[in-house]
Amino acid sequence: MIAELVRLPVALIAVGGGGPVRRAAKAATATIPIVFITGTDPVAEGLVSNLARPTGNVTGVTVPTTSLNAKRLEILNQFVPRGDAIAVLGNPSMSWTDARAKDVQTAARAMGRKIHVVTASHEGEIEAALQSVVALRAGALLVSADPMFNGRLQQLVDLTKRYRLPAIFEWREFATAGGLMSYGSDIANGYREAGVYAGRILNGTRPSELPVLQATKFEFVINLATAKALGLTIPQALLIRADDVIK
Repeated sequence: MIAELVRLPVALIAVGGGGPVRRAAKAATATIPIVFITGTDPVAEGLVSNLARPTGNVTGVTVPTTSLNAKRLEILNQFVPRGDAIAVLGNPSMSWTDARAKDVQTAARAMGRKIHVVTASHEGEIEAALQSVVALRAGALLVSADPMFNGRLQQLVDLTKRYRLPAIFEWREFATAGGLMSYGSDIANGYREAGVYAGRILNGTRPSELPVLQATKFEFVINLATAKALGLTIPQALLIRADDVIK
């Protein structure tokens, strides 16, 4: 698909989604401007060599995702009874790397928590993974950041409610769709900023003149209607901490 865009050719390529998409765009052209949006480190990903002064034809926006899993675990730690384990859902074919698993395990040990890792590589495996969480009697579920899970937003929300699993997700869109809690960057604003960069480049600005933007605002959202439906009481400390409470 990227090769087809280069052959046309287009004036600019904007890329989101998983890392393979962004890397394919960078490998395909050194002349067509590329604006990316990523939840990972764009330097480590090989997209740019420097955030403040990107060289060549690539720039974009970062909205941290997987790096916030430890923070999401910390929120669940305040919510789940001390004796209960916490389950973590990851995608082994995309973002659930050994490094990500290690980060969550390290955070769990620091909190004195036991975690169970369950995985799903595609939508057909999601329900079986959540059934495993129920069988393991985990007290709550952390749905790790992953493009595939984002694409199955409503399925995940509906299943966590069906199996009565208190869950935390990465974007507020999960909470507004009926998920219990979310903690993450403002993804809509990230795409908006990428659109602004695309507009500036189409009006003549070179990508190398635009530093990679880094999201600095993070939102913690609680859906009280879902909590009530699940028969849960949200601790007052979390309610006070929330940036938005959906009633």
